[in-house]
Amino acid sequence: MMDFTIKERYQFEDLLKIMEILRSENGCMWDRAQDHHSIRRNFIEETYEVCEAIDNEDVDLLREELGDVLLQVVFHTRIEEEKGTFNIDDVADGICKKLIYRHPHIFGSVDVASTEEILNNWDALKKVEKGQKSTTDTLNSVARSLPALIRAEKVQYKAAKVGFDWDDIRGALDKVQEELDEVKRAVNGDGDLPEEIGDLLFAAVNVARFADTDPEGALNATTEKFIRRFSYVERVAAAQGKKLEDMTLREMDALWDEGKSRE
Repeated sequence: MMDFTIKERYQFEDLLKIMEILRSENGCMWDRAQDHHSIRRNFIEETYEVCEAIDNEDVDLLREELGDVLLQVVFHTRIEEEKGTFNIDDVADGICKKLIYRHPHIFGSVDVASTEEILNNWDALKKVEKGQKSTTDTLNSVARSLPALIRAEKVQYKAAKVGFDWDDIRGALDKVQEELDEVKRAVNGDGDLPEEIGDLLFAAVNVARFADTDPEGALNATTEKFIRRFSYVERVAAAQGKKLEDMTLREMDALWDEGKSRE
């Protein structure tokens, strides 16, 4: 056992110590072998598990998953601390300074009358902080590693801030129809099909934005609905002694419609 005291209840400093031990010469072989790239996926997965706990309103699971995310923060920070670049105090210092800088209505003398003004100030200060001198700089600042629907929505929002937008949702809907027609032509060999499908998805995100609907959440909800209805088809088919692969599409569609009508 390394020099560490087993306790009934631990604090943040204990987490830092545990990570130091795990990464030490006599620590865990697996933990010592990791770098930012090898555990990058872990960070993404843990973040999504936090989101799922929030969606399920599961407070106990949320506490656990937030701990897993905190572990990832400490892990990445420890890797850099070993290189002498920064430590956890530097990380905390940076975010504290950022919050103070971007809340001048709290920590400064700026007056605001609405949350819209607060967000506008936040965006303006962020541009200065990041050295963004053009809208293109701002669009390029949206992380490419974001899920595609979220990235598209953020890019559209930032472009709309300078007036590059439809007048209302009808223009966005017309664009969806235009892009759908182009997909149809591409299916028949007239055009780049993957590109046209991308254009259609981008246009659909615009409609969601005008409707104040989270496209990622909407698509997830539809996926859950599909799974729920497919599950009904499979359950009823099994109760009838049938396997899905032995059924016709018409038979499965009939069960699908039946399940849909029961919702």
